[in-house]
Amino acid sequence: TRTTAAKLFRAVREDPNDKKSAMELASLFIKEARVTGNYMYYDMAAMKEVNTVLQQDPNDFQALTFKALLYLSQHHFGDGLAIAANAEKINPYNAFIYGLLVDANVEMGNYKEAVAAAEKMMSIRPDLRSYSRASYLREIYGDIPGAIEAMKLAVDAGVPGDEGTEWSRIQLGHLYENIGDTQRAHVQYALALDERPNYAYALAGLARISAAKKDYANAISYYQQADTLVNDYYFQEELIDIYKLTGNNKKADALSKSVINDMSKNAAAANNDDNIGHYADKELAYAYLKINKVDKALEHALAEYNRRPKNIDANETVAWVYYNKGSYQEALPYIQQALSTNNKNPILLCHAGLIYKKAGDTVKAKALLIEALKNHPVIPEALETESSQALQSL
Repeated sequence: TRTTAAKLFRAVREDPNDKKSAMELASLFIKEARVTGNYMYYDMAAMKEVNTVLQQDPNDFQALTFKALLYLSQHHFGDGLAIAANAEKINPYNAFIYGLLVDANVEMGNYKEAVAAAEKMMSIRPDLRSYSRASYLREIYGDIPGAIEAMKLAVDAGVPGDEGTEWSRIQLGHLYENIGDTQRAHVQYALALDERPNYAYALAGLARISAAKKDYANAISYYQQADTLVNDYYFQEELIDIYKLTGNNKKADALSKSVINDMSKNAAAANNDDNIGHYADKELAYAYLKINKVDKALEHALAEYNRRPKNIDANETVAWVYYNKGSYQEALPYIQQALSTNNKNPILLCHAGLIYKKAGDTVKAKALLIEALKNHPVIPEALETESSQALQSL
């Protein structure tokens, strides 16, 4: 990788109009972002090369697709959708651009448009990328068996050990977690580690399985290993919960403050420069809930919602913050929108069941909580306990 990068750097320096080398360099940066998790650095580096090419040719298709991809990486979903739509007009027969349109429309809550883009992508090129997106859309619409089937096809279509293949294998494991099949989930994570040693997301999967078995020592160890390999706040956020479960509130509070501080810096960068940083309001909302700063959580949850009011995750975030604030009636319209696609994610169903119970609709609450907990899915222990106690009281 270093040798390739050095060659490309040299080519771009010697000929600033060498668009081919600039795009290859941008592609390399994008891959490194995925491998290392250092999106802020590599996205900025890639965007610099992309913008240089677009200054020379505003209709360069590859540069536009990369720019759309980078905006999506930074959670600038509306911008990413607009650029991807323009790129589609230039080349409507490219599978990759339809993959970006799937992702962007999902994030903006345009689910019918996402399905249409996925169908076009599949018709052009049925491969790992299209199968994995089909899986995600099936999951959004509550078809978990179909989602598992499609993700298996994605894994089979990939090269073993490749980052994309093993990422798909991790998603397959997570689907098994959601239906309580921890044995099959564990197999997928172990396979991913065999094919791609020290793969951080496989270690995180093993951590979740360990936590579900109340093996907190191993869960902490796996998350700490993952955290040293990739820059992803998810690992630290999960560690916070486990520290609390094991009574180490001091360590949990310190890590919470560190996560919030780092995410806030990235969010500020996103507001000041389109080329760096990414919106992190949804993540910040949940982070503030961990330290019981509900008003700050609501501020960020609403900021996320205002950017994409049709997205089910954004709606779930606002609803859950209102629940924690004790504003149960205010939570209802948001959780109703979050449930609008019939998504069967057990965390969403637990959130919804608890909200409906507090809002006084015990029949709806009971149905949701039974559906959420029926297969003993892998979900955060505190949420599982609260949901089980609520169901017993109905």
